[in-house]
Amino acid sequence: MLKVGLIGCGFMGTMHANCYKALDGVELVAVADIRPEKAEQLADGAEIYADGKDLIANANVDIIDICLPTYLHAEYAMLAMEKVKYVFVEKPVTLTVAESEALKAKQKETGSYVQVGQVIRFWDEYVALRDIKNSGKYGKVVNATFSRISPSPDWGWNNWLHNISLSGGAALDLHIHDLDYVLSLFGEPKAINTVKNIIGEENSYINSLMQYDDLVVAVEGTWDLPADHPFVASFRVVFEKAVVAMAGGKFMLYTENGAEEIVIEKKELSVAGGTSGNISDLGGYYNELLYFTDCAKKGEEIKQATLLDAAESLKFLLERELA
Repeated sequence: MLKVGLIGCGFMGTMHANCYKALDGVELVAVADIRPEKAEQLADGAEIYADGKDLIANANVDIIDICLPTYLHAEYAMLAMEKVKYVFVEKPVTLTVAESEALKAKQKETGSYVQVGQVIRFWDEYVALRDIKNSGKYGKVVNATFSRISPSPDWGWNNWLHNISLSGGAALDLHIHDLDYVLSLFGEPKAINTVKNIIGEENSYINSLMQYDDLVVAVEGTWDLPADHPFVASFRVVFEKAVVAMAGGKFMLYTENGAEEIVIEKKELSVAGGTSGNISDLGGYYNELLYFTDCAKKGEEIKQATLLDAAESLKFLLERELA
């Protein structure tokens, strides 16, 4: 049985805890949060620690999952790599390039394996889009647009998400999802033209036009919207012989033969405690942690959403988009 220690019991920690409870051969044995009530809500028999450092020092675990605010990632990930072989860190990997470089050096020193929560790489529709592109069935990509828009994130502990010195703003916390995916799909562009908000919260809106040899990709992200505005993640990718799009809850293929919905098989899951549902309810979070824990069970190297991948995406964002 793979023993998991989870640090951070907020929104993302809760999502991860639910995923671990739905995975075979995995047990959440330790949780940590400075808010006792949050840790107690997720514990379900797991040991409770008042701080993540206590968990790292004392818990008997095989892997450590860090779901803390971004500004704490580097410190806790460094300690976790000294404790266990497998470490999961939520995205963005760190606030600064220097911190991500330090994590890379620590990984080399310890020989640990690190996966970062760039979850879009594991989301069913985005996985399917990658497969369609790589198949070449509809020719080359001509142009593409990726968008991620959200109401203001007022759910964070002590409103940390709105403190740019703690979160990096929407650019680092939200936009980096699509940026990382685009870089994984097409590589770095030859040129980039980025516009950012000039009124209101810093880094709350970003839109980049990325020019490649034979295609153009637009990537938009914002969380500067009213509370009643829905969260919307969408894309439209134009191939030479088709268009693949996700919008309004539908994943669609458009060709000269007409329009059809791309149906992704939905798998059933069961969660400790007797509840059950659809695996899509946990989305890419389940998929990424399934991959992560499978690697840990087999003692294999992490090859998807690696620390190096996340560090490169962060560097691109900070040094080319936001420079």
